Amino acid sequence: MEGNGDPIAEPKLDTFSLLLPLPYRVAIIIVFGVWAWGANLQYLSLVGIDVSSLVRYPTRTSATAPTHALSTHRLALLLTLPLSISLLLFWSLTRLEVPLILTHPYLPTLTLILILILFCLPTATLLPRSLANSSYALSHTGRYRTLATLRRIALGGLAHPADGKFGDILLADALTSYAKVLGDLAIVLCTLAFSRGAGGVLPNRGCGGALLVPAVVALPSAIRLRQCLIEFVRVREAQRRHGWDAGRGWGGQHLANAAKYASAFPVVVLSALQREAVVEGRWIGEVGLFRLWLFSVFLNSFYSFYWDVAKDWDLTLFSPDLERNDPEHPWGLRRVLYFRRPNLYYIVIGLDLVLRCTWSLKLSPHLVHFNDWESGIFTIELLEVFRRWVWVFFRVEAEWIRNNRGPAPDDVLLGEIHRKDDEDRID
Repeated sequence: MEGNGDPIAEPKLDTFSLLLPLPYRVAIIIVFGVWAWGANLQYLSLVGIDVSSLVRYPTRTSATAPTHALSTHRLALLLTLPLSISLLLFWSLTRLEVPLILTHPYLPTLTLILILILFCLPTATLLPRSLANSSYALSHTGRYRTLATLRRIALGGLAHPADGKFGDILLADALTSYAKVLGDLAIVLCTLAFSRGAGGVLPNRGCGGALLVPAVVALPSAIRLRQCLIEFVRVREAQRRHGWDAGRGWGGQHLANAAKYASAFPVVVLSALQREAVVEGRWIGEVGLFRLWLFSVFLNSFYSFYWDVAKDWDLTLFSPDLERNDPEHPWGLRRVLYFRRPNLYYIVIGLDLVLRCTWSLKLSPHLVHFNDWESGIFTIELLEVFRRWVWVFFRVEAEWIRNNRGPAPDDVLLGEIHRKDDEDRID
């Protein structure tokens, strides 16, 4: 919702924004992501995949120490409780009426800030010593590692395999699914800082001008792009040190992966230009701009879908006929499947394709404005985080197979767990 930028002067909001102001939506998706990661850890452990060894996370100090999944679920519960209480209090105080909402403008934003603080601070500092040392205390090691990884990747840094490179890439990929959520967080903070009286409770999507949100949304893709280029440079340096070896490759797949992330930038830029309502006759006009956007989003979506299936999951769906039809594995899949039912893989492939193409809603005359509604934006953001949650299962499975049963033929991302020399593992 745009306008003069003063929420008090534009109190007309859709029911969804009254029910869930923007700060609550951001908080809900953050908390959902924590629950989802806990579910990833829980189920992958059940099928025999040790995620902690893949991401170089410290092992449990004793047999009685809580599992990584349990610690994550405890953190998710810690974040859920204040969010739930705040929501109930907000609905009770405001009764979804704008005048009452404007009398409690800071409650949603303060709740979001509280959740971010709880996520970042070690819980032991907030508890009495007796509770902090009990078996019910929340582990803060994982949050320290997450924050340290965030700091490292913030400028596109990438650890070596022995130091947790897989964790860096996994987190950076997750951030690409949170790109729009980060954009919403920027809107909340900008509205809080520069809009009078509403405290960020009423979304002003024009806050920050035409550059703030596109820059924030593009940042996760820029992080992954730089990581891919770092991988490419490492490959070239290894070739110079050890001499050319055709079996190691020349790093081209890292460049191809970098191109995938670079393909997100035209989508971000053209989407921003569309929101600026380019006038017909100026530059290429709205129709030409829409066609450029359509081509860019089509390329990015299907390139990313291909990479998910063929490279991230090591499935043979897009491989040559001989490999795809190999009788030693289900059609289009691979020999080793930790999730035993082949139909599950086919369902997930279809789901990934559908959720990669939510932009196609704009092509329907009845849903052309779905991506512009506050409820539509929230739904698409939540679906993308859900897609990433599903993606993680199969990405971690593929990495586990590479490190325990030998690398896939087109392994492109990560080094071996048991070899410390990162550059000896190429493509």
